[in-house]
Amino acid sequence: MKGISKATIDRLPLYFRALRMAQDEGLDVMSSEELGRRLEITPEQIRKDLASFGQFGKKGVGYYVNELKRSISNILGLDNHWNMAIIGIGHLGSALANHQSFISLGFNLVALFDQDPTIVGQTVNHVKVEDISIMEEKIKELNIHIGIITVPGQFAQEIADRLVKAKIRGIWNFAPIRMKVPDTMHIVNEDLSIGLSCLSYHITRKPR
Repeated sequence: MKGISKATIDRLPLYFRALRMAQDEGLDVMSSEELGRRLEITPEQIRKDLASFGQFGKKGVGYYVNELKRSISNILGLDNHWNMAIIGIGHLGSALANHQSFISLGFNLVALFDQDPTIVGQTVNHVKVEDISIMEEKIKELNIHIGIITVPGQFAQEIADRLVKAKIRGIWNFAPIRMKVPDTMHIVNEDLSIGLSCLSYHITRKPR
C-alpha cells in the first residue's frame, strides 16, 4: 500500500506473533497498552500503525484478539498459502527446511534443490531433495511462489537469475551478497554475519 512506511509494515509481524501468543494463552481481548507492553512499543504507535489499514478494536474495550489476528494475517497475505522452495540443502538449508513455524504461518515447503549427488534423493522434513538441474521445471509444476537461497555466495546470483526467469514471485536470500534482480522482484536479504558482527560490537562495549 502506498504511503505506509516500511517501519509500520515491519512491525505487523510482531503484532501478529504477539496476538498468536495471546490466543494460545486464551485471551479474547487485549488493549493497545498490553500489546505495547509485550512488544515494548508505545500504545500510540500501535494505534497509528493499525489505523493505516482500517478501524480495529472498540474504544474502552480493546482489540478482539482473534479478529485482529485474522485481519493482520490478511494484510500480510498469509492467507495465500505461498508455496516455497529452498535451494541449497547444506546445514542452513536443512535447518530452514525443518523449521516448523513455516507451516503455522501458512507457508508450504514443497521443494528442495541441491547439486550435490550425495544430498539429491534424500528427504528432509518429508520433502525430497531434487537435482537443481530440474528446478525451473519443478517451479512450474508445483506452482512455487518463493525461492529461499542458501547456496554459497559465488553461486547465489546465478540461482537468483534462474528464479527470476522461472517467474518466481519473491526471493529470501541468505547468501552473503546483494543480488541484482529486476525492480519487479521483491527480495529480502538475511546476512547472518552482519547480525553477529553487530552483536559483537555491542557486547564488546558493554561493561562486564
